[in-house]
Amino acid sequence: MLGLPKSTEFNKRIPKQKFYENIAVTPAIKKAFVEQIRIIYWRNKIAATTLNLAAGEQVTEIEVIEIKLASPQINETALKQIDREIPYHILFVLSFDSKVQAWIGYKEAAGGGNKAFKVNKYYHTEWMSEEELHLSIDGLNMDAVWENLIIQVGNVEVGQGKSLDEQIQIDDQKAKLQKKIEKLEKQAWNEKQPNKKFRFAQQVKTLKKQLDELERNR
Repeated sequence: MLGLPKSTEFNKRIPKQKFYENIAVTPAIKKAFVEQIRIIYWRNKIAATTLNLAAGEQVTEIEVIEIKLASPQINETALKQIDREIPYHILFVLSFDSKVQAWIGYKEAAGGGNKAFKVNKYYHTEWMSEEELHLSIDGLNMDAVWENLIIQVGNVEVGQGKSLDEQIQIDDQKAKLQKKIEKLEKQAWNEKQPNKKFRFAQQVKTLKKQLDELERNR
């Protein structure tokens, strides 16, 4: 799968019930597993033991998990539940009707002294044929491989001199600013009182200046 080396192949089916039976989960999570997910396979194990790579400080293994869906939609809470239960970094490959889609979580270690991770956000590709979905194993250690997979799946453009973490923070700030600008512009458009309309316009101007500064700091 994904053109990965044969040495990484694992191909073990995982019962989906493992992620919601005898575990405290919400009805919405259980419903997602029961209604949206058909079968789960552990397809590949990317690690220093399966490839000629150095171990990472943060990333020890990357598991490639294929999820065969009953429809082309997935509730992200189901992916988060799998991420929560498997204490390794995961690259998801969703499949439906001869099409596939890669998903990957930008994650950090959760507190409490366990080995679990919390996902801050997911990136994913568009739906495409399996032949079209090809991801490269780039990097000399597992940390670098993981970061490059996020860059590929999320189409993240890392600015010169920036780390991936820094770039993601900048992109998140830009997205929040853009959302505020669009909300204020809509309010200004609908406002009838000139004074309020002017205040909205000034706020938009200030936020756009902040957005321009972030763009220049890419």
